[in-house]
Amino acid sequence: MRHSVLSLLVENTSGVLSRVAGLFSRRGYNIDSLTVGETNNPKFSRMTVALHGDDQIIDQIKKQLMKLEDVISIEELKDNESVCRELVLVKLECDKQQKQDIIAIADVFRAKIVDVGIQSIMIELTGNTNKINAFMTLLDDYVIRQVVRTGLTGLTRGNYEVVDAEA
Repeated sequence: MRHSVLSLLVENTSGVLSRVAGLFSRRGYNIDSLTVGETNNPKFSRMTVALHGDDQIIDQIKKQLMKLEDVISIEELKDNESVCRELVLVKLECDKQQKQDIIAIADVFRAKIVDVGIQSIMIELTGNTNKINAFMTLLDDYVIRQVVRTGLTGLTRGNYEVVDAEA
C-alpha cells in the first residue's frame, strides 16, 4: 500500500463533491483527506484527495473518477514534483509556565500563536504532513482541548506544470 495524492480539476457545480465521495464509498475505498476550493476561475474547483492503495487500486480510482461528468482532469501529485501542505489549529489548556514552553515549541516549528487566553493558547501551523505530525507529537505532554486539520492540498511544481481548463 502506498500513499497517493490526487489533484482533480472539477466543474464548480452543486453535487460534484457528493459524486466524487460517493464513488469512493460505493467501491469501498477510504479517503484519508479531502480538500476542495474554487480556483481563480469560478467555473472550476480543485479537489485534493489523499488516499492509500496499491498501484492497481489507485489506477482504478483514477479511471473511475475520469468517468464522472464533472471531472475535467486528474493529476497524481508525486513527492519530488509537487508541493503539498496542511494546516492545523490546536487549542491547548495551559498555565503561565506551560504557555512559555508551548510558545518555545511553536517557535521551533515556525508556528503562529493566533489566540491567547488566561488558561489556553491556540496555535496555527502549516507544513507537510511529517512536520504537522512531529509538532503534534511534541504536544502530547499537554492537554489538547481541540484540534482541526485541513487535510492535504497541493500543486505540481513549476517545472511540472500542467496546462488545464483553469487558464
